[in-house]
Amino acid sequence: MRVLLVDDEVRLADGVRRGLEAEGMTVDLAHNGVDGLWRAREQDYDVIVLDVMMPGMSGYRVCATLRAEQIWTPVLFLTAKDGEWDEVEGLDTGGDDWLTKPFSFPVLVARLRALVRRGARERPAVLEAGDLRLDPAARTVHRGEVEIDLTAREIAVLDFLLRRRGEVVTKLEVLDNVWADGFDGDPNIVEVYVGRLRRKVDRPFGRDGIQTVRGSGYRLAADGG
Repeated sequence: MRVLLVDDEVRLADGVRRGLEAEGMTVDLAHNGVDGLWRAREQDYDVIVLDVMMPGMSGYRVCATLRAEQIWTPVLFLTAKDGEWDEVEGLDTGGDDWLTKPFSFPVLVARLRALVRRGARERPAVLEAGDLRLDPAARTVHRGEVEIDLTAREIAVLDFLLRRRGEVVTKLEVLDNVWADGFDGDPNIVEVYVGRLRRKVDRPFGRDGIQTVRGSGYRLAADGG
């Protein structure tokens, strides 16, 4: 596993690098956002670990720039910022996971491995099912010409369903791909978010695109419903 670690806390970054290398990973370091962006553009990495508050360019801007340039390497934000709106902004700019300092090193390793297992599949410019469209780079969702306001987590769930449109996906698959590995909350959270999506992307338009397959899971109709 090749990791890019971008963090201006030099001692912490060096300690994390040594720990990841002990786990068999190859780690490149950058200590500001500008250098981190350059490395991410020039080299192929399996995953990027990105601080938020850095000189030169914030982690948010680094991630947003990469996504705008269609670079889809998984990004884990590792930061001292612990507000829920900080996390929302990180996910909205294209981040894949969020871990707050101080952190458990085994949890960091597990999350990095989980992100690499999911992979950085090349994402189409726009995901579509009929007239339902999600632009992963812009983080926007439309039904026809109508833009739909979704939260970061709702977009993440819809993104997964769109990528598997026409297929039945289980609740566990949604949890594994949208929430972090080791999620120990109520798995019924998936039902909550599916319900929210139906109320926003289906019902106002007289559609039934997100379907429950009894005893199996959920399916987004290939034609969007």
